[in-house]
Amino acid sequence: MSTFDVLIQGARVVDGTGNPWFYGDVALAGDTIAAITPAGQIDPGRAAERVDAAGRVVCPGFIDILSHSILPLMIDGRSLSKITQGVTTEIMGEGWTPAPFGGNIDDLPKHPFLTLIPDWAAKMKGWTAFRQWLEAMIDHSVSPNIGSFLGGGTLREYGKGMALGPATADELAVMRQVMREAMAAGAFGISHALIYPPSAFIAIDELVDICRVVGEFGGLYITHIRSEADGLIEGIQEAIEIGRRANVPVEIYHLKAAGKRNWPKMAQVIEIINAARAEGIDVTADMYPYPAAGTALASILPPWAEADGRFFDNLRDPEMRAKIRAEALNPSGDWEALADLCGPDGVMPVGFQQPENRAYAGQRLSEIAALRGQEWIDAAFDLFLSEEQPIDTIYFMMDEENLKRQLQLPWLTIGTDAGGLDPVWAKPIGPYHPRAYGSYPRILGKYVRDEKVLPLEDAIRKMSGAVAQRLGLFDRGLLRPGFLADVVIFDPATIGDLATFEEPHQLSVGIHDVWVNGTRVLQAGRHTGAKPGRIVDGPGRRG
Repeated sequence: MSTFDVLIQGARVVDGTGNPWFYGDVALAGDTIAAITPAGQIDPGRAAERVDAAGRVVCPGFIDILSHSILPLMIDGRSLSKITQGVTTEIMGEGWTPAPFGGNIDDLPKHPFLTLIPDWAAKMKGWTAFRQWLEAMIDHSVSPNIGSFLGGGTLREYGKGMALGPATADELAVMRQVMREAMAAGAFGISHALIYPPSAFIAIDELVDICRVVGEFGGLYITHIRSEADGLIEGIQEAIEIGRRANVPVEIYHLKAAGKRNWPKMAQVIEIINAARAEGIDVTADMYPYPAAGTALASILPPWAEADGRFFDNLRDPEMRAKIRAEALNPSGDWEALADLCGPDGVMPVGFQQPENRAYAGQRLSEIAALRGQEWIDAAFDLFLSEEQPIDTIYFMMDEENLKRQLQLPWLTIGTDAGGLDPVWAKPIGPYHPRAYGSYPRILGKYVRDEKVLPLEDAIRKMSGAVAQRLGLFDRGLLRPGFLADVVIFDPATIGDLATFEEPHQLSVGIHDVWVNGTRVLQAGRHTGAKPGRIVDGPGRRG
């Protein structure tokens, strides 16, 4: 009778701790890593299946701390573009979660993916508790493990809708209670994206108040800071101050210095974070390995344009449109004006739904405006009204040298800031940021193998063990006997990303085999169709 289900032999073992690789064998039994030994120490006869991994690397599955797979998993539980990157766990919730639905939330946000899942759209309105969404995904069956923060924008909208101004005492009481319920249900903490309404309307005292609830459960404040550009230093300082006042750990999403005039600020940011850590404030950050950001075209306009949910009505109103136009062309400096940072020639709208606009996908906003015979701001206004949705957009505004410097930081981990896609159904929707397909292989191929920016062992630590530690997942993220068997085998000589900004819908290469909870989901580079993913819980439910 076999002792092990799978025996992986002869690979270079990189265990996720950052320790040097060694030649070894890894045995899996059920959903668990059963043994790790020097190469040749386990009798192959003890295993039901033997995998010859000579010339390859075996490592822990990657944990995506910044996943946007909420809607893609409803379309396709395989999460193909993530599994083929070696991602075995996806942590969601940047700013928005589909649950809890209720309070002052009137409707779901508009997104092209919703057109592919009309049945799910109806179900989402019935998820009045945070965990109902996660459990629905497991009932639906998904390949990766899943977990989430509570979306801070969702919490704010639940308590106060899309209104400007501070929350009242009664509204705050509702938000605190919803936060407690989410933490008890398994949320990892609260996630605020402070450039997007309604989170953009929140002052620091309210953020601290909610974070104190998170701290009661041992959770984390994770944030897209209020500015990654002209107000970058102030945004970092605000995040640290929230951590200090609320006594809660802080994670900064997708660390960057946006806009050429702000690139030199990265050195100061690193100094500030290092000083905070030396002071005893638990602050870390994550990043994706591309020089362009991806968010909505609506980010070229001031957040107050979306107040009270009247974005499209405001654009139709001549007086409000003129006011918004003036602010977009001459920003006041108290909001993140992305077009001002990279110019309309650095703005690439990609998420068009209407047939008459599809031809614009992948062209720069300056080019679209020229084709339409308009100024770029007026072209944008008309596209918003034609689409009646925020329009996914790529913004070219980061520095490659800063990316390399960040990758070397000890407190920096990796996320994708993207959903798990399949080119078959995603390509017809339109272009997408290549990070959905290439983030982890890009680091292992471009920055580890080719450019030697960081060692293999440290890169894998930043994708697995360090992320698991940050999230308190102490049974995943490492190759260690007794840990759950989330395991990846890849070829270090061939691993790499193929997706580009011009042709993004291309799967990465070099990841050969992936197991999630001991079940193989990728074999010889092809998805097996298996969906063994489980919910990973935050500290409030684990405790």
